[in-house]
Amino acid sequence: MLASPTFSGECAIHDPALTQEALAELPPDIAQSPLFNGDLAPIPKARRNWTTYNFAALWISMAHCIPTYMLAGGLIAVGMNWWQALLTIGLGNLIVLLPILLNAHPGTKYGIPFPVFARASFGTTGANIAALLRAIVACGWFGIQTFIGGEAAKTLIEALWPSFGTIAQGTTLFGLSVPSAITFLLCWALHILIIYKGMNAVRVFENWAAPLVLVMAGVLLVWAVMTAGGLGPMLEQPSRFATVGEFWKVFIPSLTGMIGFWATLSLNIPDFTRYGRGQKEQMLGQTLGLPTTMIAFSAMGVIITSATQAILHGVDVGKLWDPMFLLGQLTSSSNAIGRDAPLIASAGTRAVVALISLFGVGVATVSVNIAANVVSPANDFANLSPRHISFKTGALITGILGIVMMPWKLLSSAETYIFNWLIGYSALLGPIAGIMIADYWLLRRKELDVADLYRPNGRYAGTNWVAVVALVVGVLPNLPGFLKSVKLIEGPPGFFDEIYVYAWFTGFILAGAVYLAGMRLAPKAQPQPPPNAAVS
Repeated sequence: MLASPTFSGECAIHDPALTQEALAELPPDIAQSPLFNGDLAPIPKARRNWTTYNFAALWISMAHCIPTYMLAGGLIAVGMNWWQALLTIGLGNLIVLLPILLNAHPGTKYGIPFPVFARASFGTTGANIAALLRAIVACGWFGIQTFIGGEAAKTLIEALWPSFGTIAQGTTLFGLSVPSAITFLLCWALHILIIYKGMNAVRVFENWAAPLVLVMAGVLLVWAVMTAGGLGPMLEQPSRFATVGEFWKVFIPSLTGMIGFWATLSLNIPDFTRYGRGQKEQMLGQTLGLPTTMIAFSAMGVIITSATQAILHGVDVGKLWDPMFLLGQLTSSSNAIGRDAPLIASAGTRAVVALISLFGVGVATVSVNIAANVVSPANDFANLSPRHISFKTGALITGILGIVMMPWKLLSSAETYIFNWLIGYSALLGPIAGIMIADYWLLRRKELDVADLYRPNGRYAGTNWVAVVALVVGVLPNLPGFLKSVKLIEGPPGFFDEIYVYAWFTGFILAGAVYLAGMRLAPKAQPQPPPNAAVS
C-alpha cells in the first residue's frame, strides 16, 4: 500500500547528525550564523534519496483528504454537473503543477527548504514576509483539517451514543455547538501531543492513512450508487446554468479556487523536494501523483454528491458537499431527510460503517494534516528567529493560530470555502510565486550562493525592497474584490470584482513582471555569479 514519505527521513525535525553532515558541506562560519539551524540546513547530498515513487506517494497521500472531496462536492453544490466539476478540477491542477515544478527545482538542486529559498528573492530579512504569509495560510488549513477530524469524531460518537449531540443544546462557543467544540479541541490536542511526543508515531499512521480515506469514500460511493439505482441518476443530474455565460461566471472563480487549493504547496514544495535524488525523479513523481490522484478522488466526491441529490429528497443542496453530513445521515438511527426510514436498517451494520469510515477519516486527517500543514509553517516560524524558535515551537504556534482563525466559519458553505477562502489566499500567494519564479529562473538563471543564504551580511542580506514592492503591487488589485466578497465593503459589481475572479493569475503575472523590471532598473540589485555556480 502507498504511504506518504513525508517523515520517512529527517524531514524538518532537528537531527544533530544531519546538521553536522550539512555543515561539512558549508563554509565554517555558517555554524555560528544566526540564520542557520538544523531544521533549515541544506540536506546533504548523501541524504537526498527520494525516488519517483516517493514523490508520487507524497501527492497520493496528501490529495486523498476530505478537503479534496469537499472541493469536488462544492462544485456540484454551486451548480455544476459532474463533467463540468471534473473539468474544472483537472484543468486547475494541471495549471498549478507548473509553478509547483518550477519552485521544486531549487529544493532538489541545493537541498534547501522554502524559507531559505525565499531569501534569494526577498532577502534574508524580507523572506520573513513571504514565509509568514504562507505560514498563516497553512495555519488556516491546519484548523480546517482539525475541525474536519473533530466532526468525524463527533459523528462517530453520535452513531454510538446518540444523546452526545444534545449536550448543552442551544449553547454555542464562538459559533460552535458544545459537542463540536469538545471534539474539535480533542482532535487539536491529539495533533499537538503527537508533535511533542515524537513524529515517529506519524509514520505508523501514514502506512494506512490514505487507504482509510479511500475506504470511507468507497463506502459512500457504493451506498450512493446502489441507493440511487446505478450511475444513471447521477449522470442525469443537470447543470443549474441555463447558458454558457452563466457557467463561465462560476467556472473562472472556481478554476482560480482550484489553483488556490495547492497554491501553498506551490511555494513550499522545496521543503519536500530537498530530499529528491534528482530533478527527473521529482518532476516525474509529482506529474504522475498530483493531477491523476486529484481527478480520481474528486470523481468519487462528484459521483457521491450528485447521486445523493437523487436520494435525499428535499435536502438543502448546500449540505451535500460535506461528507460528515452524509456519514451522519448514513449512520443515524433516525429517519433520513426526505425518507421514511433510516438509510441503513441494521444497527450493527450502522455501527460497523461508522467505525470504519469515521475512524478512517480521523486517522487520515491527523496524518495528512501534520504532513501538509504543520511541517512547512513550523519551518516558516523557525525562520523568524532560528536560534530561538524550534520546529516544535513553530508547530505549537501553528496550532494556536489554527484555532484563532475559526475554521468552522471557513467551511460554513461551499461558496465561502471556494470563493472566499481559496481565492482569497491565492491573491496573497500568487504574487509570491511569481516573484520567486522570476528571480530563480529568469534573473539568477538557477544559480544560488547557498552559503550566503545563511549569512546575515552576504549577497542576500537584509530586505530586497523590489520584491516587497512587487508583492504589494501584485496584491493590491485583488484587495477590493476580496473585501467585497467577505462583505466588509458593499457596492455594485465593477472592474475590481472581475480582477478578483482571476486573483492568483493577476497577482502572479503582475508581481513577477514588476519584480523583473525593478531588479533590472536597480543596478545594486543585480545578482552576481555565485562562487558555487557549479553546484547541482
